[in-house]
Amino acid sequence: MSGHSKWATTKHKKAVIDARRAKSFAKLIKNIEVAAKIGGPDPSGNPTLADAIQKAKKTSVPNDNIDRAVKRGAGLTGDAVDYQTIMYEGYAPGGIAMLIECLTDNRNRAAAEVRTAMTRNGGTMADPGSVAYNFSRKGVIAITKEDGVTEDDILLAVLEAGAEEVVDQGGGFEVITDPSQLLDARNALKEAGIEYDSAEAEFMPNLQVEADAETARKVFRLVDALEDSDDVQNVYTNVQLSAEVRAELDADDE
Repeated sequence: MSGHSKWATTKHKKAVIDARRAKSFAKLIKNIEVAAKIGGPDPSGNPTLADAIQKAKKTSVPNDNIDRAVKRGAGLTGDAVDYQTIMYEGYAPGGIAMLIECLTDNRNRAAAEVRTAMTRNGGTMADPGSVAYNFSRKGVIAITKEDGVTEDDILLAVLEAGAEEVVDQGGGFEVITDPSQLLDARNALKEAGIEYDSAEAEFMPNLQVEADAETARKVFRLVDALEDSDDVQNVYTNVQLSAEVRAELDADDE
């Protein structure tokens, strides 16, 4: 799940990521193809592609797969890449708002898979616009906590580059920017010698809803079911978890 819970339930997410590595690879490859199609195959002149490749490498996608994806996306292999981005809106159990971002070559299949996952896991579809108004497009740079790098170090590096805030998420930091400032902020981190895991435009909730552990489990079950679909690229929610709820969810995975 993307958005505001990158480290909120670290163990839970790690288990999901490990179990779904093939799914994860497919989504990362798709990002590379789209970035290469839009901005060309040269990462030095296509920062979106450079970040997509970096994220794939950090997730251990083989270099051969990455190279093929770049060539396919840029049209160098004769295979056409034609994906559409489609947004669906809905509610998870507990009235938690959801934005579901699909990247698909088959709109009907994507719609059917999203509806099925929602229906089977206690979610409901919502009318277009009824959920989206609560989310804003933001640049989000994820940085894993490492020895020696403090929140102040990060803030100092990105403040001049237009970053809005640095958020401590427990296991790491998130630098929040306007999407138009994302490139400047990531370059400022590089110049300061601070490594980042990913730099992407995401949807972030303007208003979050706190959930108890039982509701959170249901929300994550629904997110997992949605992310099982090859067509679903990202799922954003406005769920907020207290430290106590996080600890309870972590205990589930022990």
